[in-house]
Amino acid sequence: RLFVVEQGGRIRFVENGTVLPVPFLDLTERTRRRGEQGLLGLAFHPDFASNGHFYVNYTRHADQINDGATVIARYSVSSSDPNVADSGSRRVLLTIAQPYGNHNGGQLLFGPDGYLYIGMGDGGSGGDPEENGQDPGTLLGAMLRLDVDGGFPYGIPDDNPYVGAPGQDEIGAYGLRNPWRFSFDRETGDLYIGDVGQNAWEEISYQTAGTPGGTNFGWDCYEGTQTYEFDQACSEADLTDPIAEYSHDA
Repeated sequence: RLFVVEQGGRIRFVENGTVLPVPFLDLTERTRRRGEQGLLGLAFHPDFASNGHFYVNYTRHADQINDGATVIARYSVSSSDPNVADSGSRRVLLTIAQPYGNHNGGQLLFGPDGYLYIGMGDGGSGGDPEENGQDPGTLLGAMLRLDVDGGFPYGIPDDNPYVGAPGQDEIGAYGLRNPWRFSFDRETGDLYIGDVGQNAWEEISYQTAGTPGGTNFGWDCYEGTQTYEFDQACSEADLTDPIAEYSHDA
């Protein structure tokens, strides 16, 4: 079965080349959908076949709250029909305020280590006006890494870089502008991140498997490898360049 996430709030699936008429899950009433907002991510638990759990990432419009905050929630498949989710099984793991309507990231992915990775944009607008990219004290502009089997709403992996140190415990890496798509190499476990540029440069960031947490991918000190808002704090930071970039001139 091929599951398809629609930005408008529905998860459809294709079976034997046919889109089934009944959505797997319909979150249109909960989802704020405009511009870059909407239902943005879906990840099945590695043990979905036995526990029926899956996770979604959407921008909020529900219960008279239309603030566009990012919501990470867990749902379960129906006990009576494997083609339909139990809409009443929602359990919210995490809600993250969004100061602007763009740069919501959106992807969810379980890594080879079994942890849930969440790509979070810098909060939006343009040029990172709130300087979230270089601030490990916020969940914005970061790659989050959660242990969803470590209690509810989630546990923190012991080797996350800011456990017991200043910074948000959920962060695995930061310095990102809008990591809306990322992928793990199936053979090596290396992480590739597609990070959206500002006005001139797009980049692919990279982290080898086993790299200690806390990688700083450089936004907004750099856009790609090009200086953007480089200040004294940037010069003192340990920044990691992308492995690939291309300009809008291409």
